[in-house]
Amino acid sequence: MVAMFIERPTYRREKPPVETRSLLQQIHWVHAVLLATTPLIALYGIFTTTLTLKTFVWGLVYYAFAGMGITAGYHRLWAHTAYSATYPLQVFLSLAGSAAVQGSIFWWARDHRVHHRYTDTPNDPYDALQGFWHCHVGWMLVKKDRRRLGYADTSDLKTDPLIRWQHKYYPLLVLTFGVLVPTAVAGVCWGDWRGGFFYATVVRMVLLHHATFCVNSLAHTIGRHTYDDVQTARDSWITALVTMGEGYHNFHHQFPNDYRNAIRIYQYDPTKWFIRAMSTLGLAYDLKTFPANEIDKGFVQMRMRELEAKQAKLTFGTPVNKLPMYTEQEFLDQVKNHRKQWMVIEGFVYDVKSFINDHPGGKALILGGIGKDMSEAFNGGVYMHHNSARNLMNTSLRIGVLQRL
Repeated sequence: MVAMFIERPTYRREKPPVETRSLLQQIHWVHAVLLATTPLIALYGIFTTTLTLKTFVWGLVYYAFAGMGITAGYHRLWAHTAYSATYPLQVFLSLAGSAAVQGSIFWWARDHRVHHRYTDTPNDPYDALQGFWHCHVGWMLVKKDRRRLGYADTSDLKTDPLIRWQHKYYPLLVLTFGVLVPTAVAGVCWGDWRGGFFYATVVRMVLLHHATFCVNSLAHTIGRHTYDDVQTARDSWITALVTMGEGYHNFHHQFPNDYRNAIRIYQYDPTKWFIRAMSTLGLAYDLKTFPANEIDKGFVQMRMRELEAKQAKLTFGTPVNKLPMYTEQEFLDQVKNHRKQWMVIEGFVYDVKSFINDHPGGKALILGGIGKDMSEAFNGGVYMHHNSARNLMNTSLRIGVLQRL
């Protein structure tokens, strides 16, 4: 999982050379072995080891610790610089991120920045358009040809002493905080070494892996395009529950430097709450938020687009400019001599024959208006009709325009 501090200085737009390595050479064996064996070890532990209450609670606590290292640390602090953290908080988050066993800060943040810059393109490391499996886990099982990926500036990450230290000693930090600490706490404190290893370490690690992977897969598959529908990123409360608040992904892709993923009071985002708590304690500062006017603007624009799409599927009747014209004499002739059950409302001719039995005001009122201009009665003289009545009439009953001399 350790990545070298090597990165292309510029993004080459020309077509990369065709991959000629064999399949075995393309496999990223460290990732493949880790991601294939840990679920099997977890299953073995579940079927062979009793889960005690203390170990269960400890596993949840350590899951939250490691998960916050990814969401509040790797993601919002280092990948997006959505807020600033004091050095003690940075150290805490770097160790917590190491416990998640998802790569170093540099490796994780670099690929995530590329993902945001080239979302849904072949230059995206976990391009969602290549399928759910690819963006969930498949992209990590093969060695990435950096020439096939986009470029994102990581100069700030390369020059950060803490990030360089964590990257250099990442294997030791993973062993310590990813394996030894969760196992030893359960073993030393209440004698559950086996439970500490299988539940607080391996099961916890596997669950957190796939919860994080869901940000790349599930968050690009289910949910709503709340602020924009150009990209696959979606907002979903289900994904938010799975990913410690990272599920409002459409918002995040639109406003990536906002320290929040969820902005509504009812939306689940414990990472946002953690950052706010750290700010209250003086450990986090410069919490960035996108202008509310622009957020609301994106929301309204998408709702208008959705409404326009729905409107396009509705029937509004014959357009006014395509309706036949009737003079007053022609109108009266159709009523008297051809027994048409027509009336006039606001300059339009309506054939109410099919609606007589369904008229909420009764047959007598509608029959009394045949051959007459009922505009005044329609607009409050007898009853102030609702918009629904106008819509129904214009769609089903309107047949022409009265031409007045």
